[in-house]
Amino acid sequence: MEKTVDATFDGEVFRPNEPVDLASNTKVKVIIEEKKLKLVEVPKKGKAEPYAFFKYLRTLKLDGPIDFSTNLDDYLYHGKPMNDDE
Repeated sequence: MEKTVDATFDGEVFRPNEPVDLASNTKVKVIIEEKKLKLVEVPKKGKAEPYAFFKYLRTLKLDGPIDFSTNLDDYLYHGKPMNDDE
């Protein structure tokens, strides 16, 4: 049986992008042909307003500690800022 199947290499193994009708541990021959990604230009839908995303963020009324970005890891992993001697 001969079939062409697209696959993705994850750094260790090739994973088929679609189901393959083969029994487990079946020996196969792999021929590698690298596919180049094609860049597709997305057409613009009218004129975008500069900084519109930031204006949207301001409407969310987010609340948090003033030093959140400075002590992000402490808040994520300890729930509060840690002192240097802890």
